[in-house]
Amino acid sequence: MTKKRKSTRLKPLSQGRPPTTKPLRSLSSKATRTVIRTHHTLEKKRAKALSEGDEAGAAAIRQQIDSQGGIQGYQYASLVGQGSERGGDSSKILMEWLQPLSPELRTRVEQGRSIRMLEVGALSVTNACSKSRLFEMERIDLNSQEKGIKEQDFMERPLPRNENELFDIISLSLVLNYVPDAIGKGNMLLRTLKFLKVNQDSEHLRNFFPSLFLVLPAPCVRNSRYLDEGKLEAIMESLGYHAAKKKASSRLIYYLWKLAPIGTNRRRVAFKKAEIRSGKDRNNFAIVLD
Repeated sequence: MTKKRKSTRLKPLSQGRPPTTKPLRSLSSKATRTVIRTHHTLEKKRAKALSEGDEAGAAAIRQQIDSQGGIQGYQYASLVGQGSERGGDSSKILMEWLQPLSPELRTRVEQGRSIRMLEVGALSVTNACSKSRLFEMERIDLNSQEKGIKEQDFMERPLPRNENELFDIISLSLVLNYVPDAIGKGNMLLRTLKFLKVNQDSEHLRNFFPSLFLVLPAPCVRNSRYLDEGKLEAIMESLGYHAAKKKASSRLIYYLWKLAPIGTNRRRVAFKKAEIRSGKDRNNFAIVLD
């Protein structure tokens, strides 16, 4: 009996998320941390069950996630706990990095040539990037919580048909860690290339755009069995990105990855799920590129 090959089709993010239920009305800081931590733990267990073909086990975990508020409960807890688990509004860090460009960005707004940003996994329309009014914002999330955020799965978003539908910057703030499997994470990073403008008309702006703003929980890089700083950089460089900016806190790591212009030599390399650190206390965060 021959073994069936796993499909290489891009999986929608919705496969890694449960149905939604009504969020909790209020949460203490302790309860907020518990909801976020428990939700991530259950999602990992559910993804593992699905990968092993244990549909009954995955369904049971899905019911458990549902009983605790589902994705809406998680999103609500994330909003309430932005000062801790989410490190505050992560786009404040991006705005700090882009502060030297503010005069030129403002001029472009006045000329009707705003820098276009796609915010994937948007929770709010009032973050620092939105309030700056320096960008033409498009916000999407699997489960929109506000008017101004389109309910859409990035992995199923139609590809741009022309230059006007491309973006100068994509934000993946605490999104990649939600993708349920390592191949899916690699596919998401690979897919960002299809939505970014390949060239920037301003020489000054070329140092920052086109780019990917990536925010990850620090343990994904610092304490993973399968990923460390060097491997993440090698993965991104194989896609054509190089690190323009980086900032780390005890909980989060922020990156601005600048995409190399067309004509730059890129050597696409396959990255497998290989152990680079041992230890029972390591997590299993991994990125696979076929």
